[in-house]
Amino acid sequence: MASPTAESGGSGTPSSVTSESRGAPPTREEMRAAITARTPKNYITWLMLAFMITSSVASLRAAPTMAVYGLAAVFLYIVPALVFLLPTSLVSAELASGWSGGVYRWVADGISKPAGFLAIWCQFAMTIFYYPSLLGYVASTFAYVINPSLASNGVYVAIVIVVLFWTGVWVSSQGTKAVAGLSSFGLVIGTLVPGALLVVLGLVFLGQGNTSAAPMDASHLLPQWTGIASLVLIVNNFLSYAGMEMNAVHVTSLRKPAKEFPRSMFLAIGLVLVIFILPALAISWVIPADQLSLTAGVMQAFDAFFANFGVSWLTPILGLMLIAASLGGMLTWLAGPSKGLLTVAREEGYLPPFLQKLNKHGVQQNILVSQGLVTTVIALLYAFIPDVSSSYWILSVITTQVYLIMYLLLFVAAVRLRRNKPDHPRGYRAPALTLLCTVGFLASVAAMIIGFVPPAQFSSGSAGVYLLIVGGGLGVVGILVPALFYLLRKPHWKNPANVGGPEEPLVDAPAGGPEEA
Repeated sequence: MASPTAESGGSGTPSSVTSESRGAPPTREEMRAAITARTPKNYITWLMLAFMITSSVASLRAAPTMAVYGLAAVFLYIVPALVFLLPTSLVSAELASGWSGGVYRWVADGISKPAGFLAIWCQFAMTIFYYPSLLGYVASTFAYVINPSLASNGVYVAIVIVVLFWTGVWVSSQGTKAVAGLSSFGLVIGTLVPGALLVVLGLVFLGQGNTSAAPMDASHLLPQWTGIASLVLIVNNFLSYAGMEMNAVHVTSLRKPAKEFPRSMFLAIGLVLVIFILPALAISWVIPADQLSLTAGVMQAFDAFFANFGVSWLTPILGLMLIAASLGGMLTWLAGPSKGLLTVAREEGYLPPFLQKLNKHGVQQNILVSQGLVTTVIALLYAFIPDVSSSYWILSVITTQVYLIMYLLLFVAAVRLRRNKPDHPRGYRAPALTLLCTVGFLASVAAMIIGFVPPAQFSSGSAGVYLLIVGGGLGVVGILVPALFYLLRKPHWKNPANVGGPEEPLVDAPAGGPEEA
């Protein structure tokens, strides 16, 4: 957590003039500073932080996407980790150690308040497309529990998405705190155990003399180049690595941030790569690329392995484990980004009063319901596009595109803050920050451009329709809607006296990226 001086504006010393000395009620910043001053400093080890970062990023959901490339998945995971994950982690750590308030405050101070609103809007808006893709994965996984043929049925997938999302909205609107501990549970039950089991089964499968479905020789270490469309699926890795800006707040919890944070970061990157790469390879060993489903690929692999070893009855059990973990992660993360948006909207008047209202549990129910209505419409994409994998991919691309807008703004803000406020107190300074931001910015732009190209592996329908859907989703939700909110804002929309509800924390999102769901 940032220091009180950093939170109050970064002068380095607290002001001697307080609201109390002026005979006025204490300001929100003074209340925060007083609470922080009374709170004992609890340090964490660099090893603990590495595990926290790993738990928030690692997931099996993206494994089928990279399994399509076989052994080349190793290369396609490592490159985005170096050009995107590493820059976002180190840059976010510097920003979090010097400025409170998350991405809105960083971008607002570094560029402008409108840019800050766009950044936090994109952090929220990407979930509008993210949840249909996540729940599409859940629906296909659940199909292997009841009837595997349903995994490719678009109508079934759409119905499951709608039912589960509205159930999640209802649970979140109740202010239920019991789901807060489901994140750690999900890491073990839904990622580590199934991932390790998948790799072990794969190794035993190959050890029995079975031939790998994907070539594993040195000539296949690099992906085959048949045009840009052959590499489009790498865009999914940018979404897999997203969310590091939320973990960066923990940098000030280290005793020696400058020395320990890079150590935590590099260990976390190594662990994440292992968790991502090995299950993807295991899937490629047993399922041919042309038969692989992007939503049901993990269950396809388990089903094939269990059938080979004569224990098919384990398939539904693994399916339920993956489902429980995904739903638990969704519930713990569902209300987070919208809370950050609500806080900023009340302080600056960026959203109409209707969307600022809280229910009796202190939850921004109107935002969640509005999000649910849009999600319901988006879920119909599964029903109208025959190929479930294509629907899943389109939603994943739009999610990534919208999220990358925020990262572009973050990199620009970081460079400007380092140049314009070099003496601002920071608990950690990223090495070669300008180079890191340049690499991260260019990688993000490249990913956005590549995302507009239909993938060769899972293309269906015309390229024009694909471009229209992806471009429309990015343009309308990521740019047009926040622009209209900003341009149409009214003075009476500001409600700074009631920023935060009775149960609302002073953070803009839970620690951890979307992939932990």
